[in-house]
Amino acid sequence: MSARIVLFDLGHVVVDWQPIRLYRDFFETESEAEAFVRDICNMDWHLQHDLGVPMAENAGRLIEQYPHFEPQIRAWRSRWLDMFEGYVPGMPPLMARLEENRVPLYGLSNLPDEVAEETFDAFPMIKLLRDVVVSGAERVAKPDPKIYEIALARMGNPDPADVLFTDDRENNCEAAEVLGFKTHHFQGAQGLEARLAAEGLL
Repeated sequence: MSARIVLFDLGHVVVDWQPIRLYRDFFETESEAEAFVRDICNMDWHLQHDLGVPMAENAGRLIEQYPHFEPQIRAWRSRWLDMFEGYVPGMPPLMARLEENRVPLYGLSNLPDEVAEETFDAFPMIKLLRDVVVSGAERVAKPDPKIYEIALARMGNPDPADVLFTDDRENNCEAAEVLGFKTHHFQGAQGLEARLAAEGLL
């Protein structure tokens, strides 16, 4: 059975989100910027935003530990869009082709709810998605099975085998596979294009 619905992750799949892009403005060297996003404003800390913790509240906790980095920590929210490089190469035309073929397109993203709308407004291709499940709004994040169940409900409860889910993280794909989704580990638009063609969607 071929897929008939495509469910996209957003970051690193549709849009190129790179926090270090912002922090190059604050540090003189690449290694200093890399150390900051690895050791201070890191993905473990950011996961709390994806789970619905208010960004100002989470920033305050970190500032208590690193008061000398307050401007950098607050910039995570105030300059959110400066972390984006743009679209992942090749993805806008690929999504447009799917839309032309009337393939139902949806999104499932680990994303803070409070920045979701400004992110969608900055990248209009996201508006091709009929709905986007945002982890911060649901207070549950991939790879928790609950968020995939929420996505199924938002898509109208299709058979999971009818859905091709693509994500850049293998563990997120594996969690979806357990629930019966078809999955594609995203490593670039060309590979996804080949998979979509194999599914008969292009």
